[in-house]
Amino acid sequence: MTTQKFDAAEFEIMTPLDFHLCTDAYCLLFAKQFNNFVHDCPDAFAGLTRLHLRNMRFGESDIPNILSNCKRLESLSFFMCGVGIGSVLHVEHTQLVELVMSYCVFKTVDLSSLPKLQRMTFGDWPCDENPLVLGFVPQLSKISLANPNFSGKTHNLSKLLANAPTVNDLFLEFRSEKIWVQPECPKVLAPVLARLRFVNLDHLPEECDISWTMFLLEAAPLVEDLCIIVWDHKCRKKSHESYSKKTEVKWEASDPDFKHKNLARLTIYGFQSDGNFTRYVRRVIQAAVNIRKVSLHDRKACQLCAEKFPHAEVRPSGYPRTSKEMDSSRKKMAAVSAAACPDIHFCS
Repeated sequence: MTTQKFDAAEFEIMTPLDFHLCTDAYCLLFAKQFNNFVHDCPDAFAGLTRLHLRNMRFGESDIPNILSNCKRLESLSFFMCGVGIGSVLHVEHTQLVELVMSYCVFKTVDLSSLPKLQRMTFGDWPCDENPLVLGFVPQLSKISLANPNFSGKTHNLSKLLANAPTVNDLFLEFRSEKIWVQPECPKVLAPVLARLRFVNLDHLPEECDISWTMFLLEAAPLVEDLCIIVWDHKCRKKSHESYSKKTEVKWEASDPDFKHKNLARLTIYGFQSDGNFTRYVRRVIQAAVNIRKVSLHDRKACQLCAEKFPHAEVRPSGYPRTSKEMDSSRKKMAAVSAAACPDIHFCS
C-alpha cells in the first residue's frame, strides 16, 4: 500500500445493516474508530481507490480529512452517514470518479471541486433547501436523484444541474410519493439538458398524470431513450399508507406543434389502458417523428410487498391481456398526425 504499485484497492466497513441497531451512540463510535484507523494507517488509506462507509456520525472536519488522506480514491460511497441536519458537506478531490450518498444527514452537499467526477447518486436528503450544489464538475455525465418529498417542496432541474451541462444520463426517483421536480419552461432548461440522451423516471405514484414529463423532451432535443415506471411500491414508503397527500403536478400543456427528432424508444412500466397512459403515448408518438419502438409493461411485482402488507388494498390492473384489448389500445395510441406509427409492444 505504501508503494501504491497496484491497480485497485477497496475497503468497506461492515456495520449492522438494520438501522434500528445503529443508534446515535453507535454511529459516533463507528466514526471514531474509523477516524483512528485512518490516522494510524495513513499510507494504507493513501492508496485506496474505493471506499464504502455506512452508519457513521462524523465531526465537521472528519470527511475532508478522510478525502485528503485517500489521495487515489476513485469511488466513494456513504450510506446513512452524516454530520448533522444543519451541516454543509464540501467535497473536493482530484481523482474521484464516482460518488454515492444515500440517507445521509446534511443540510447541503456541495461538490466544490471534483474535476474527474463522472457519476453521482444522491438519495433521500433530509432538507429541501438547496440539498445539492454542483460546483466544478466538468466531466459529470450520469446523475441519479431520489427523494420521497414528504414536505411537498419542488426543485428546478435548471438550478440543481446548473453547473453540469455535460449530463447525458438522468435518473429521477420519486419513491411513489409526491413529484419533487418542478416542470419548467424548455428555454430555461435547455442549456442544462443540451447533451441529455437517456432519461429514467422511476416510481411515479399511480394516480399521477404523467403528461407533466413532456417538458423534459421539449428541453432535451438529443434524448434517445425515455423510460417511465409508475408503481405504488409499498416497500419504498414509510408504511403501506402514504404520509403525504399526493397532488397533481401543475404544468402547462406542451406545444401541440412540438417535434422531437431523436427519441427512438419509449418504455413504460405500470401501463394501464386508460386515458392517462393512452393520451400520453399518443402525444409522444405525435411529437417524436423518428420513434421506432414503444414497450408497454404491466406493473412490476414485489414479493416482499405482498408478504409485508398482505392486507393492503391493491388496485386492479387495467393492463390489456387479450389480443382484442391490445389492438384496441394500439388504435387509441396511434397518432393520426404522426409520420409513421412505431412498433407498440405489450410486454406482459
